[in-house]
Amino acid sequence: MIQSDWGDWLVRDVEEANPTGVAIWYLGCNGFIVKGSEGTTIYIDPYLGLGDPPRTVRMIPVPFDPAAVDEADVVLATHEHTDHVHGPSQAPILANTGATFYAPDDSIAVAREDESWTDEWDVTNDQLIEVAEGEALEIGEFTVHVEGANDPDATHPVSYVFEHDAGTFFHGGDTKPTDDFERVGDEYDIDLAALAFGTVGRIPDKQTREPKRTRWYNDENQIVECAAALETERLLPSHWDMWKGLTADPTALHHHAASFDHPRRLEVVEIGDRVDL
Repeated sequence: MIQSDWGDWLVRDVEEANPTGVAIWYLGCNGFIVKGSEGTTIYIDPYLGLGDPPRTVRMIPVPFDPAAVDEADVVLATHEHTDHVHGPSQAPILANTGATFYAPDDSIAVAREDESWTDEWDVTNDQLIEVAEGEALEIGEFTVHVEGANDPDATHPVSYVFEHDAGTFFHGGDTKPTDDFERVGDEYDIDLAALAFGTVGRIPDKQTREPKRTRWYNDENQIVECAAALETERLLPSHWDMWKGLTADPTALHHHAASFDHPRRLEVVEIGDRVDL
């Protein structure tokens, strides 16, 4: 059972919030909670695990116990990696709230087959819904578009575009630059984009456990390349806080973004912080 370092204040804060447009809370790693003015609540890639020490060591608090979540309409996953699809983090949210889990096929396979969510938790098969690029989901007051992503380490990654009367939010998962982002930037008027950022470090190999030069996330130039192609007004770097050996300083991105038309603003947030559209 997952135990939070923070108790339940963050999920209570989300549940009690009444945003005038869209409020977005950063959960650390690549997790977010999105809540609209009509109360629709969406969890994206919430991960509350500790990693696989000493290979992957969590560097930030566990912000809440998933069993404490009483209000959620959907949980979205961007791809099949453990810190994006994780039964102990996500299945209790589905069991407590009746929320639907939307994810690409390989992520659904992890939930159904590898982790047996329907056997281990009070989750039904009809709560696990496969999505693919090009689909649009109507979730309460949001229209959520499923777009492609470029994560060479994943087998089937996607990104999500959240459209709301108050603005548009893009969540790229662990994507790196892709030519498709120019089309996405032209098609949507993106106000805020969350993109994974980190350093290159030496991480023990999964099989041999020998230290290996590892790049999982965008460096400074790649993340700005993504943001510029998306033509986002604001860039929110994520994932930089999570794993020992791959952490980074997001304030350095001010210099990298300074000469580009987009992003126009850098949103540097820490776990538990809220931003608004």
